[in-house]
Amino acid sequence: MSSDKHAFPRSPCAVASTLDIVGDKWSLLVVRDLLRGKMTYGELADSLERIPTNILAERLRRLEENGLIEKTAYQQRPVRFAYSLTAKGRDMGDILLALVRWGRRHIPGTQALGIAARGSPARAQERAGRPRNPARTSRK
Repeated sequence: MSSDKHAFPRSPCAVASTLDIVGDKWSLLVVRDLLRGKMTYGELADSLERIPTNILAERLRRLEENGLIEKTAYQQRPVRFAYSLTAKGRDMGDILLALVRWGRRHIPGTQALGIAARGSPARAQERAGRPRNPARTSRK
């Protein structure tokens, strides 16, 4: 038995360990949307791919547990949260850009939505991270 202080679900392989955190079909889409400036549960649930709400709640919990996102209450009754990427989460932007490049090159008809169309993930997050109160967004 190894004396490592980290317990790896499958192996210490960096690819396997990363996939254990974000390797499902939804987590990177949540990260993408946070990079694009979405902040609330409702905004994330309203994404093009229509993530089921029970799965969204679980993915947000998992991403928070793994230090990729943080939540801040912006309303008390009922309690509602705004979600944002941590520095660790923003670093996933490079992975998303690699997926965009690969998809555009090898899957005809795909598009670069959001972060890739506007430049680097860090710059997109800077734009997306402008302070705003999610409770004050206008409804059309």
